[in-house]
Amino acid sequence: MFTTRKLATAASIAALALACLSPTAQAETRVTLKSAKSGSSYYLMMVQIGESLKAADPSFVPTVEESQGSVQNVKESKARTGNFVFTTPPGLLASARDGKKPFEDGAFDNARTLFVMPFVTVHLVARADAGINSIADLAGKTMIPGG
Repeated sequence: MFTTRKLATAASIAALALACLSPTAQAETRVTLKSAKSGSSYYLMMVQIGESLKAADPSFVPTVEESQGSVQNVKESKARTGNFVFTTPPGLLASARDGKKPFEDGAFDNARTLFVMPFVTVHLVARADAGINSIADLAGKTMIPGG
């Protein structure tokens, strides 16, 4: 005799099995984007890349993760499987491939450079009547990053 609890458990297992077999579940492309602390411009850039991937193709499932910095990102690239995109200066990746400090354990041959970002210049734009004339004037104001 099925109790309500057993019936609910069986229904949940069946729904999970159907979800795993559905074309939608199999068509997802998971991408992990890792970059700096959540308050940084690099992290914001990864959020925007994730949003752009999802907008361009809804099968992309981006996950943005915060990191402790470029060295951690490169070191983590050895162990991560799947689609793992991270930020690091090109020189640091070259050092990793050459086995230089702090990458003496080597085996970083699978990491590839997608694009190089020159020094980042951030422009903060405000309306003339907003009363913002310096960075200090931004305290307590609402900002919309991106653009």
